[in-house]
Amino acid sequence: MIIRQERLEDYDAVYHIVKEAFESAEHSDGNEQDLVVELRKSKSFIPELSLVAVEDGKIVGHILFTKALVQGVEVLALAPLSVLPDYQNKGIGLSLMKEGHGIAHKLGYEYSVVLGHSKYYIKAGYTPASKYGIKAPFEVEDESFMALSLNGSQNKLNGIMEYDKAFGVDIN
Repeated sequence: MIIRQERLEDYDAVYHIVKEAFESAEHSDGNEQDLVVELRKSKSFIPELSLVAVEDGKIVGHILFTKALVQGVEVLALAPLSVLPDYQNKGIGLSLMKEGHGIAHKLGYEYSVVLGHSKYYIKAGYTPASKYGIKAPFEVEDESFMALSLNGSQNKLNGIMEYDKAFGVDIN
């Protein structure tokens, strides 16, 4: 398997991967593929952190990290992480996260934040974001709103996460 930066010619394949990956997801609004399209157009988009997993010449997974803010500190929002159903439970998502975390660390980001299944993201080192003083801008169970320190920092940010407007989350 190869993990590389997403390219313009990958956009159609990624759209369908995200759509298919979330079709049977327990928590999905069905618009994750459109969110990716909107985030690519936003000032929060970081091309180096839009990655694809390629197996036998076929794109089978995608991960996107975009800029977000907590108390004026730039952090990353991991969303979405998508793997084609036939390729799930084979470590592809974890590999995408690991590669993304490494790139994010090199780019100088301190935290990655994700809203998702705690039993899954804990495998990649995520813990409740409240540990770092990062609060969700919406009602959510503590164990589902998670963060990962990319550089080992234990700094408490003590603020509410501000997502890109493409997420449709307003903190006001």
